Amino acid sequence: MIRVKQFAFYIICLNIFQHVHAQVINALPKPRHSFIVVSHRGDHTHAPENTIQSFQNAINDSADYVEIDLRTTIDSQLIIMHDASVNRMTDGEGLIKDLTAEQIKKLKVKDKAHPEWGEFDIPFFKGVMQLCKNKIYIYLDFKNADPSTVFKQIVELGMQKQIVVYINNQNQFYQWRKIAPTMPLMVSLPGNIKDTIGLNKFLQEVQPDILDGSFEQYTIEMIHDAEQKGYLVLPDIQSINERPELWDTAVQKGLHALQTDHPGALIDYLKAKKLR
Repeated sequence: MIRVKQFAFYIICLNIFQHVHAQVINALPKPRHSFIVVSHRGDHTHAPENTIQSFQNAINDSADYVEIDLRTTIDSQLIIMHDASVNRMTDGEGLIKDLTAEQIKKLKVKDKAHPEWGEFDIPFFKGVMQLCKNKIYIYLDFKNADPSTVFKQIVELGMQKQIVVYINNQNQFYQWRKIAPTMPLMVSLPGNIKDTIGLNKFLQEVQPDILDGSFEQYTIEMIHDAEQKGYLVLPDIQSINERPELWDTAVQKGLHALQTDHPGALIDYLKAKKLR
């Protein structure tokens, strides 16, 4: 999940919500553990990212959430892939928004660095929800889709209490608040916010339900202040340099949730520290 939004989104949200009254934070899925682990694009340490197998791996790890990336085909079908094109992760080419569902079904996902992992179908959103229901929560990175169509499918499968939505732009935020006002929405903390003063202004004016961003940006005071107000701080730690030393830093700051590329290893670490 690449963070390219931030300050511009913050400013636009201020304009949208400047007349809104004090927020009531939407209820999040009931926590299963004291420390929440989000498996970024599934557990892709031994399966290609954003595949049914990577999501099953995250379930097997006992992760709390699986993070998935939602996109829409030219014929309005909802599929899961991080990139806007199929080029990097499949044996085909083209933008997802220009391909039909039938064309998507003919492609195979593979990790080109690990051909031994095999080939997999591109998942459809309904299939992912069916796999995850009552087993693992969904962290829905809302890349490119129509909120009303997505929410309809969520309701059809009874998943309203098992999904949080990560917002990438101000239009998505406005649409979701209108269509599904009780759905928990997550936004990244703008990079220019470094202290509790800036944090509290942002929370008051933008009124998200969950906070994302880099774990490095948050101070001990910011985390404590946000949690005292009832917000979940769920930042990213996933990177090519992710390692136990970084997990130590996150824990020492007082974080109780992280999004990781190594869910199994992080969970083992937390258990060893008696944090889970």
